[in-house]
Amino acid sequence: MFARILLLVVSLLLPSTLGAQAAPTEKAGLASRLTIYLAKGSPNACGPGCDRWIAIEGEIDREAARRIRRFLAAVKDLQRPIYLHSPGGNVEQSYAIGRLLRSRRAIARVGRTIPTACAAGKQADAACLKIKNAGGEVEAELTTQRAMCNSACGYLFLGATSREVAPDAVVAVHSSRLVLAFDGRPDPAAVAEYRRRRLLAADRDRAAFITAMGINRELDALIRTVKFESLHVLTRSELYGFGIDTRPLAETNWTLEKEARPFVRKMATTKKESASKFRTMELRLSCENSKGVPLTFASEVDETARGKSTILIAADTEKVTGGSPLRFGKYAVWRGNIDADMVNTILASRSLQVRETTQMPDDKTSNTKFEIDLTGLPSVWDRLRASCASPAAGPASLLPAMLRHTAP
Repeated sequence: MFARILLLVVSLLLPSTLGAQAAPTEKAGLASRLTIYLAKGSPNACGPGCDRWIAIEGEIDREAARRIRRFLAAVKDLQRPIYLHSPGGNVEQSYAIGRLLRSRRAIARVGRTIPTACAAGKQADAACLKIKNAGGEVEAELTTQRAMCNSACGYLFLGATSREVAPDAVVAVHSSRLVLAFDGRPDPAAVAEYRRRRLLAADRDRAAFITAMGINRELDALIRTVKFESLHVLTRSELYGFGIDTRPLAETNWTLEKEARPFVRKMATTKKESASKFRTMELRLSCENSKGVPLTFASEVDETARGKSTILIAADTEKVTGGSPLRFGKYAVWRGNIDADMVNTILASRSLQVRETTQMPDDKTSNTKFEIDLTGLPSVWDRLRASCASPAAGPASLLPAMLRHTAP
């Protein structure tokens, strides 16, 4: 009976609720075949001193591992980071690629590569794919905003020895779907038994892979609870607790947001000192006005906290500004203006130091300190100034992005 089974594919794909039934990856702007290519961006595009990376994107197809292996064999620079952007695909292929990345001790991050030669919103059309597959180094921009590594892509990601998920990118998981194709009309009872045995084997393979990659087995337990038709986006606490991204502070690059009134911003998530919980924050510089350059700092706070807080922001050792933030539900927002000299001080500095002091009801104080990296801000600031001069610039938005949009 089982000899009559012609095709067996275990795959993790985007559920139909997240994409078109015929081609979910096309609707997401991704190719239906995994693509890998070399990319080059502006200085510090992929981190301090990094402007070159490897892009892997699209759906993980049944021939993906062979192509990835052949491509990486020709790339001798093992320190060039790999940026993943994929909705998932074939699980067995993802295991093979994940093991390959482990053998290279790869650096992997979740991010979208946007070739400058491709038309806007046309990353998966034939012309753009031709550019990506031409074999040379592609001039591109890199962003983590709305980047994803879902389903089977997560197993590629686990294979890397260094893994980073930016605060505005996502890694999402769900259970496997078993796809069977038969010749003729096999006995339903035999098919059901084969399906049961194959799913048990798939569960064992997944658990073994996760353990072999040094990841907490609780990730496998979580995956088993998420139906294929759904997706569970891993929280920052889960990424940390499972051993996927163990950085106590994760940041985005400085980015220019071209809204009605443009601004530059950086988002970060930082671990609370006494717990495994994280909180998200945002720092923003907006177009200069008659009072100076607006600077906004917004942060998640404990909704049960009742103490009054103050913040102090310094560039290296020089105080920039500070004051008491206003509360908006679970967020605290501080807004002020700084002069041109202080902006220049920030642009010349390596980091901003933020110190938050909270007066507790028992007259004790709670102090939190962290640093925000300023790498890449000068070039983005120049782009902001050019955008601010545009006559199309409109009124500034009053709320930080993290208050207006839920995290992905």
